[in-house]
Amino acid sequence: MTTTVLYEHGAHRNVWLDVQADGTAVPTNQHLIVHEGIGVILDPGGHKLYSQVLAATHNELKQGRLEHILLSHQDPDIVAALNGWLMTTDATAWVSALWTRFVPHFGVDRFVVPRLKPIADEGMWLSLGSSELLVLPAHFLHSPGNFQVYDPISKVLYSGDLGASVDEEEVFVSDWDTHAAKMRGFHRRYMASRRAGAAWAKVARSLDIEVIAPQHGAAFKGRKIVEQFIDWVEREECGVDLIDDLYKLPTRQGPT
Repeated sequence: MTTTVLYEHGAHRNVWLDVQADGTAVPTNQHLIVHEGIGVILDPGGHKLYSQVLAATHNELKQGRLEHILLSHQDPDIVAALNGWLMTTDATAWVSALWTRFVPHFGVDRFVVPRLKPIADEGMWLSLGSSELLVLPAHFLHSPGNFQVYDPISKVLYSGDLGASVDEEEVFVSDWDTHAAKMRGFHRRYMASRRAGAAWAKVARSLDIEVIAPQHGAAFKGRKIVEQFIDWVEREECGVDLIDDLYKLPTRQGPT
């Protein structure tokens, strides 16, 4: 496991925990934000990563405490190990109100279910010590109940699956055109529509962003590439924009 510090100043630290899964699971990025010794883990991942991510989190927090677990949506690569986190910490977990009755199907013990809290569709401000994080809507990008996290201190936007690139070896995007090609297939199938992307882009442009860090693949660092990414999301066709290509009768195959 390696760590990448996205931001560090005074009592505030943003750490990317790069924990490698085996080859059968999609690689994921886990992020930890610590302010004055109080931490929040974003999309902590599945069972195969649990022990490594938990150990890395404790190592970063030192004598501090984990106060929040933020879940961008309901996918197993994000929430499957939630029961372990709730059983071994006192943290509160937050997920879209649409998913609070679905997430317990991942085996969340009934004694800790009360610490699984709903996020209303409009999002919220979440206290982290004396600082605050903005939990903002990103519905249908790709889940119908989906949120991103913006940290005003570090100016990092954690974008969940938006901006994902699978099997990307770079930490930060170095060439826009090459990277856009790596994102295109994922976004065309997993994101809902260009309309949703355009609505997101309008909100993103209202924020002061230095880094966009997705849950899969390389991050976008620097104003220029952040703007390129926002422009790309605004205009890229995906999901129902391409629905006619998916709704076709399958070709009959011979005996196998």
